[in-house]
Amino acid sequence: MKTSYQNKSFVSDDTYISVVLPVYNGSRYLREAIGSTLSQSYVNFELLIIDDGSTDDSASIVSSCTDPRIRFYSQENKGLAATLNRGIALAKGAYIARQDQDDISLPDRLSKQVAFMETHPDCGMAGTWASILEEQKPTKRLHRHDADNLSLQFDLMFDNPFVHSSLMIRKTVFDEVGVYCTNPDRQPPEDYEMWSRVARKFRVANIPEALHIYREIPQSMSRTGNSPFLQHLLKINVENLMWATGGRYSDQSLRDLAALIHGVYPQFSGKTSLREMISVVHDAAIALCDHAGTPYREIQEKVQYRVNNLRYHYYQARHLGFLGESGRRALARILRAGRKLVGKQWRLRVIR
Repeated sequence: MKTSYQNKSFVSDDTYISVVLPVYNGSRYLREAIGSTLSQSYVNFELLIIDDGSTDDSASIVSSCTDPRIRFYSQENKGLAATLNRGIALAKGAYIARQDQDDISLPDRLSKQVAFMETHPDCGMAGTWASILEEQKPTKRLHRHDADNLSLQFDLMFDNPFVHSSLMIRKTVFDEVGVYCTNPDRQPPEDYEMWSRVARKFRVANIPEALHIYREIPQSMSRTGNSPFLQHLLKINVENLMWATGGRYSDQSLRDLAALIHGVYPQFSGKTSLREMISVVHDAAIALCDHAGTPYREIQEKVQYRVNNLRYHYYQARHLGFLGESGRRALARILRAGRKLVGKQWRLRVIR
């Protein structure tokens, strides 16, 4: 792919963007990812592409691009977090925008994000909604996370409400909270760990518009069972809850809450009461409201949803936890079959 950019009027200023695109064996969709970035309606950016030890033809694809905004670097394989950190260190922009090797940025993504960040100086980072591709197949599905700061702050207690490759972050944020964690005991998920730290210091947002296309591809990393991803996720949940509640609850109580929220019943100790865990959720929400200067009623419905979800998992763990995941699934199938049988018999009785 040969690309060129004739208008060389872009300059490094307060609205200059550094787009960071890490690559590892990404040749299948890399041309499309690069092309979507170079086709942005906003032109005042550099595209930092870092090849993290690829063994395919990713490097030759990047080398075929002649656009002067591209800065290309190669390195031995160091992993995603370390590669992103190198991109941040090399960046000349006031804003860092993420781009993944298999995702697509729609033409107005950067222009709308920089406009939002310029008009919201207290916001540390802003993502966007994203349409979903199943490899090359379009779907009607959408990553449609909440947009406002308080809802996102609350969601971050337990989950990641951002599409990583849609994020734009002020470079000064990294000076305040540090860069991506490379400790293997904490990542993956390197993005969730980072956003949790950012949200403790800055307001966060999602632009409620699909400005990005997220491509789902088969992953080898399991997010169930005893996977590293899940264990790290639970650990970060505990840290977030500890920060929000000011250390008023024991580590055991917070670990039990995190385990139940994610349905990891074997890690629920059974020592923490449902009442205490509900108190943790409410206290965390109240603290976040105070921190954001926003009335509690703004997230009351969201809090109640979490509490209802917690109640469900608590009773599942208490009364059906001994069955294990496969046993619970089998029981659910039996119950469904039983309901169908009862319904069929009732219909036959009515016909007679």
